Amino acid sequence: MIPGTRHGLLGVGLAMGALLVAIAIMGPALAPYDPTAPVAPRLAEPSPPGAPFWLGTDDLGRDVLSRLLHGARISLLVGLVAMVVTMTIGTAIGLTAGYFGGVVDVLLMRLTDVMLAFPGLLLAVALVAVMRPSVWTIFVVIGLVSWTGVARVVRSEALSLRERDFVLAARALGASHARIVARHVLPNVAPTLVAIAALSTSGTILLDAGLSFLGIGVPPPTPTWGRMIQEASAYYRVAPWLMAFPGLAVLYAVLAFNLVAYGLADRGTSAR
Repeated sequence: MIPGTRHGLLGVGLAMGALLVAIAIMGPALAPYDPTAPVAPRLAEPSPPGAPFWLGTDDLGRDVLSRLLHGARISLLVGLVAMVVTMTIGTAIGLTAGYFGGVVDVLLMRLTDVMLAFPGLLLAVALVAVMRPSVWTIFVVIGLVSWTGVARVVRSEALSLRERDFVLAARALGASHARIVARHVLPNVAPTLVAIAALSTSGTILLDAGLSFLGIGVPPPTPTWGRMIQEASAYYRVAPWLMAFPGLAVLYAVLAFNLVAYGLADRGTSAR
């Protein structure tokens, strides 16, 4: 690969992510119409893109652009908060397993293997089915089914760091396990965690879109990209733009965070 290419991709990913965050913050102010109210002159028939509805309207007469802009905030919020839950659970389990090793490592890794035995989307569907539908439920569910990969990567890092000289010296000086993990192990794992967090965000956004497409994501009338795709699936032949625009939005968000993760991982590898 050409030197510097990956660092260029990191810059592109950061720029794309910054634009996405700006749209999520200012989306409601930029939206020309109420995303939940019918504004088209005709209902029960999607209108194609054109003035004054630049991305068209759906079968209920709602402006697609307004729903897309409002959905950016919800989809990004779900992705980021679920990522925090994922990283918290995965980091805690990975650090504990890798640092202490032995029986603790075996038990926690077997738990991780059990979680990996279930397809993430299927497990998320099962959890959502037994919990009260809400935005907070989606945060928790996505976090509970997405932490396994984080735990395995963090464990491998912690296994290597626990045998380093500075950790052995701190242990010999009588430092507590909590202090060693907080002051010596976790800071050295942090660069890896940042890259994993970016990659995890793209995964949580995609999983949220999948749950919304199945009709068990963020409950209506809140617009989300996945629900927009699901609602448009009945019109994919006569009004393909209804699926194309939210689908491209999901693709854009996932690509942005993947580029950031790719660039960060390469930068961390080059620094070693």
